[in-house]
Amino acid sequence: MACVLTACATRPAAPVAELAPSGKLRAAINFGNPILATKDAATGEPRGVSVDLARELGRRLGVPVELVTFPSAGKVVDAVTAAQVDIAFVAIDPVRGAGMIQTPPYVVIEGAYLVRSDSPIRSNAEVDRVGNRVVVGNGSAYDLFLTRELKAAKLVKAPTSPTVTDMFLAQKMEVAAGVKQQLQADAKRLPGLRLLDGRFMVIQQAMGLPKGRDAGGRYVTAFIEEMKSSGFVADALARHKVEGAAVAPAAQ
Repeated sequence: MACVLTACATRPAAPVAELAPSGKLRAAINFGNPILATKDAATGEPRGVSVDLARELGRRLGVPVELVTFPSAGKVVDAVTAAQVDIAFVAIDPVRGAGMIQTPPYVVIEGAYLVRSDSPIRSNAEVDRVGNRVVVGNGSAYDLFLTRELKAAKLVKAPTSPTVTDMFLAQKMEVAAGVKQQLQADAKRLPGLRLLDGRFMVIQQAMGLPKGRDAGGRYVTAFIEEMKSSGFVADALARHKVEGAAVAPAAQ
């Protein structure tokens, strides 16, 4: 009983008016990242770790959850900064952080490069060279990172992350960049492709919410830390058979 009372005393009160001002929790779900969310093959309904987190947060707030789906991270970011949704699941990035509140990460994933099997490019270090064109999903974490990091190669924007490989092949580009799991699936789906070894970046996935909702940000930060420490995130990753992603460490 003492432990229960202590937990109740230390958990911040739920700021429902900030997190669900319309009376429901509008959660942005990004289909552009298969680690976070996919469509159920039978029903077409959203499923994945981000969906589970949104529903659990809504349950704790005592409000219904409206899942608002998007094809790409860039469109999710736009919706959050315009306060068209109440929460979202996005990669931590300084550009994005300027327009929204972001929690510590709950999942860590990797960004990788994909090339043709006969490409002379053998390592990540050989990508950033004059003459190489790197296709990336417009507005994705990889786009933001590579925009800052690439000095010699040319960055080319695909409409969404899931269309990167098809554009890379159709336009005969040199490199495709994105979440490793998506590119691995593409390499299995299409012949004549290979992933470069290793990773070019580590992506920290967090929850985000509109600026000015500071009490909501504190509550959601505590919620994310509890979801990691309780095993909720790990169980969701296992339940949805997500490979190549790890639960983020506890915030310092």
